[in-house]
Amino acid sequence: MKFTLESSSNVNLVRAYSASGIRIGELELHSSCLVTAEEVIGDWEPQRLSELSVGHLERIYALRPEVVLVGTGMSQQFAPYAIRASFAEHGIGIESMDLGAACRTFNILVQEDRRVVAALFLR
Repeated sequence: MKFTLESSSNVNLVRAYSASGIRIGELELHSSCLVTAEEVIGDWEPQRLSELSVGHLERIYALRPEVVLVGTGMSQQFAPYAIRASFAEHGIGIESMDLGAACRTFNILVQEDRRVVAALFLR
C-alpha cells in the first residue's frame, strides 16, 4: 500500500509497505527493521517475530522509546510473554499489530512528537 501523507516536519515516515519491502522516505528496505523519527536501523537481526528474543531488545532500549509498535507481517501475531514482560520491566509500552497498522500508527505518533519505535517484520 502506498501512503500520500505529507508532513512539514523532518521525521522518518513510512511511505509504502508490502510483504516484500518497506519504503521509509526514499529508503527501500527488504528485511526487518527498527524505525524512529530520526533513525532507521535496517540490519536488525530477527527476520520474524518468532525469532525475536529478549537479547534483541537491547537495540530497542537504547533508543529510549515510550512505546514500541511491533509490525508482525501481513497478519497480527502477539509477542511472546518473555518479550512483553521485558518491556514491562523497562516501563515501555508494546503494541503488536499487522504491518500496515503498525506503519500507519507509527506515522501518526511520530508526527505527534511521541518517542515511538516501530519494529517491523515483513514475515
